[in-house]
Amino acid sequence: MSPPATPAAAPRVLLLPGWQNSGPGHWQTRWEALHGDRRVDQHDWTRPLRGDWSARLEEEVLAAPGPVLLAAHSLGCILVGAWAAHSRNTHKVAGALLVAPGDVEREDLRQQIPGWAPIVRRRLPFAATLIGSTNDPYCSAARAQALAQDWGARYIEMGPCGHVNAESGLGDWPQGRAWLLELNQKEDA
Repeated sequence: MSPPATPAAAPRVLLLPGWQNSGPGHWQTRWEALHGDRRVDQHDWTRPLRGDWSARLEEEVLAAPGPVLLAAHSLGCILVGAWAAHSRNTHKVAGALLVAPGDVEREDLRQQIPGWAPIVRRRLPFAATLIGSTNDPYCSAARAQALAQDWGARYIEMGPCGHVNAESGLGDWPQGRAWLLELNQKEDA
């Protein structure tokens, strides 16, 4: 008689902050403290290089003992698209929550954050949900919807929530956490 099957490990949540990292009041930082999620630290938060950030994400995905869920914000969303286009380890991703992507193809952002345009717009090989805001100063709602469509992600509009960051007053953001965990349930189904 064989031993009972061991239940699969819960996915490790990898937090992918945007340009300049996520500060103390940001939902990503709060999730790190509350849930033990793992922030993917970058070598340079102020002068981000897409190749370096992709390499760090690849390292973290490979280091995870089992599947991962990605919780990305702003430039972190753009990173997910770029990384997924070249990684051979996307099968380890149970899903990705993409929150308030930064439109690095806009001229002002292209100059502030060079080397990230054009945005990689291939369909993601894993389940994804993109959360947008009607008054995000870094990405219009129409542009966020177009990115969701290109990436094959479910689109959820939160209404006027700015850049969906600490200034948005989300606190621990339980609704965002629920959307993230829904992605893992889709993987189990």
